[in-house]
Amino acid sequence: MDTAALKQKVIECLQTIFDPEIPVNIWEMGLIYEVEILPIGNVQVVMTLTAPNCPAAQSLPIEVDQKVREIEGVNDVHVSVTWTPPWDKSMMSEAAQLELGML
Repeated sequence: MDTAALKQKVIECLQTIFDPEIPVNIWEMGLIYEVEILPIGNVQVVMTLTAPNCPAAQSLPIEVDQKVREIEGVNDVHVSVTWTPPWDKSMMSEAAQLELGML
C-alpha cells in the first residue's frame, strides 16, 4: 500500500476516536497536528489535547496508538503529545463547530 493510501486509512481511523467529554471526533476537533507515514509502514502521530489537565490525557493517546495499530499495513505506531501550539477552538473544523453550536 502506498503512503498516501495508508495515511488516508489512518485519518479515517482517527475520525472514529472521540474525546469522552465532547461528541466530536479528535480529527474534527483539530487535536491531530501531524500524521506521517514512515518507511515500512511505521506511523507517527503528533497530537494535542484540549487542556493539559484533560481527563482524557491518559486514555486518548493510548486509544490512538491501539486503533492505528489495527490498520492493515501499519507496522509500528508512535504517538507523541505536544502542547505547542496550544489547542484552541479555532483549530476545530466547521463541522465540529456546528456540532457544538459554535457557528
